[in-house]
Amino acid sequence: MQVEKNKEYIVDIIDNGFQGEGIAKIDGLTIFIPKAIKGEKIKVLIVKVLTSHAFGKIIEIIKQSENRVTSDCTTYKRCGGCSLRHIKYKETLKMKQNAVQSLVNKSLNNKIKVEETLGMEHPYHYRNKAQYPVGLNKDGKPVIGVFANRTHEIIPIDTCFIQNKQTEEIAKYIFKFLVDNNVSFYDEKAQKGLVRHIVTKIGIKTNEIMCIIVINGREIPNESKMISELTSKFSSIKTIVKNINTKNTNVILGNENINLYGDGYITDKLGDYTFKISSMSFYQVNPIQAERLYELGVKLADITKEDVVFDLYCGIGTISLFMSKYAKKVYGVEIVEEAIVAAKENAKINNVNNTEFIAGDVEKVLDDLVNVKQIIPDIIMVDPPRRGLDNTSIENIKKVLPKKLVYISCNPATMVRDINMMEGEYQIKEIQPVDMFPYTSHVECCSVLYLKNSIQ
Repeated sequence: MQVEKNKEYIVDIIDNGFQGEGIAKIDGLTIFIPKAIKGEKIKVLIVKVLTSHAFGKIIEIIKQSENRVTSDCTTYKRCGGCSLRHIKYKETLKMKQNAVQSLVNKSLNNKIKVEETLGMEHPYHYRNKAQYPVGLNKDGKPVIGVFANRTHEIIPIDTCFIQNKQTEEIAKYIFKFLVDNNVSFYDEKAQKGLVRHIVTKIGIKTNEIMCIIVINGREIPNESKMISELTSKFSSIKTIVKNINTKNTNVILGNENINLYGDGYITDKLGDYTFKISSMSFYQVNPIQAERLYELGVKLADITKEDVVFDLYCGIGTISLFMSKYAKKVYGVEIVEEAIVAAKENAKINNVNNTEFIAGDVEKVLDDLVNVKQIIPDIIMVDPPRRGLDNTSIENIKKVLPKKLVYISCNPATMVRDINMMEGEYQIKEIQPVDMFPYTSHVECCSVLYLKNSIQ
């Protein structure tokens, strides 16, 4: 039987994929069906057929999974952010564990059992950063919300269950002020209009709030009035930043920041440490789970006062500082210069004296540290971007052969690929998924590799 586009079929969902989509088979052809759950019987409409697989959409749920719930969010189907909001939370944790296990089974020689995903006790309103696009709807009226999945159409939202309530209220207040004062909003197609995004950040432990207004220009009409109203109504606002972005781009923030109020940064605490966060700083969006992840990384590394540690892709130095308490010396490497400036400042704020932060491409700096400066690490910690480690860095790690490699990853697929390339020299001991982004398909992992000849 040949699977045909625009034809309906009744299928059994035999598994869930990495994005949470249901997986069915029709005469051996794999069908991916968004929002379907393993164990369900579904009437599906085929919307796309390729040589190796096809895509369908749910027409009717004939037999429903006991793990299906009615979503508490009216926009999640269009937003695409919380793609697992129709599934019981505990089940989403199992799905993420299974997704990582599947990658291990396919790619690693050592088929290690993946640990159960560390979930949140209260998986709601956990994000400390929100980026709200603003613009005009189809009727030409101002709108604030989120982009519809795979489009740049802005969907208005009443409440987002993963955003911080306080910062959501502030963003809506800023939007209302702009509307009431006839400030123009950016039109992507015409590339005209002023305000493009409203971005908010909050220190979860400090309750300090930053507002960033991204504009296609230089001045916001009634700027001083806006600042006065905002700061008098919301005492938690510590700084307001105007970000200039006049380029025709999908990148939210431009390179120029002007402080309208305060000094352009907020602080937050992770564990025992205080971190300074600017408008451009990368800081984990779920600090509750980030704290657990970093503590886990440090525990798995089992650092001693004799150890020299390299922290590659160190950002603003969060995990470097966590490790510094236990290590002889920590070298942090990061390509974003502003992040390194912040990392040095964070070390100073926390009176940490055994760290050294270096700005540059990890591939080149690692090569320089090892082959030129002859600094040999005992432990390497990596937390690379989604693309994973580059081949040169992997080869350098294999030349240096630290006794332990701790790999933190936001993309289990590239993590497992990279681990596979080091299995000749290293024994993978543990993979621990952490639910950094509840109700989304994303999962963070922390894994530890031991040099084979150093295992007791």
